[in-house]
Amino acid sequence: MLASPRLMATARIIPIPLAQRVASVLFQKTLQAHPKLFDRLGQFESCRFCFIPSDFPFGFAVKPADRSIRTFRSRDEPPSDATIRGPLFLMLALAEGRVDGDAIFFARKLTVTGDMEAVLALRNALDDCGIDLVKSIGTIAGPLKSPVGVALSAFRKQVLKAQGVTWS
Repeated sequence: MLASPRLMATARIIPIPLAQRVASVLFQKTLQAHPKLFDRLGQFESCRFCFIPSDFPFGFAVKPADRSIRTFRSRDEPPSDATIRGPLFLMLALAEGRVDGDAIFFARKLTVTGDMEAVLALRNALDDCGIDLVKSIGTIAGPLKSPVGVALSAFRKQVLKAQGVTWS
């Protein structure tokens, strides 16, 4: 199961500045909750990592040294040191470090190009953090935090189950 058709249709009409703002807020919330997120990258901290969802019209370029994220239309991919492609929710689950990245890679649910050492360093950094994107989104939702969290958690489980991935 890929991102829902409704989500795709909605995302296609979202202007880049709005998508960039949402991605930036979520990225900054994650960095606030995990200020040492990129500390384990060492020499790879200056790399640019691109994440290109196969089922979503936006891609994301992260440059850890700058603590920055850039949102772009998938067709306008910027240069990067390493690129990861695959279903959006699978990549988000990997960012949270709660699915087996090796199994997903060897099952060909993700493709990785570029500097593999940089990707492994990023994966190791993410594995140690305990990121919870549902919780981060909940903090943005204000008084709707609880119902938004419940809905997103259920949706996440449903999507990952459809991908044949167990949430741990």
